[in-house]
Amino acid sequence: MAEPAGLSAAIPILRIFSVEKAMEFYLGFLGFRLDWEHRFEPGMPLYAQVSRDALVLHLSEHFGDTTPGTRIFVPVANARALQAELAARDFPFMRPGLETVPWGLEVTVTDPFANRITFCQRNT
Repeated sequence: MAEPAGLSAAIPILRIFSVEKAMEFYLGFLGFRLDWEHRFEPGMPLYAQVSRDALVLHLSEHFGDTTPGTRIFVPVANARALQAELAARDFPFMRPGLETVPWGLEVTVTDPFANRITFCQRNT
């Protein structure tokens, strides 16, 4: 009998064009932490990992890694709490609301590079 493949959670790669704006959005607004960053040489494009709780994202300035305008769907335990936390930060470029959809409650944010993250608390 073959061994199971042992798949794990995916790590989305999101295209960024400004390290400063990316860090302001992901670390400052969304509350992620910077786990690590990599450049092949000084002045080369950034590739970094940010995380919050169990969610891990890769951010890349590298042409061809991905395209701006990507959308990812992230399950959350408490969409209301997340929306309230983000609203309290008074971020000048994003004021996400709470949307009731047939499958639950959603909070959608758009980063400065047109990538969208939909955090969803699914109906049980």
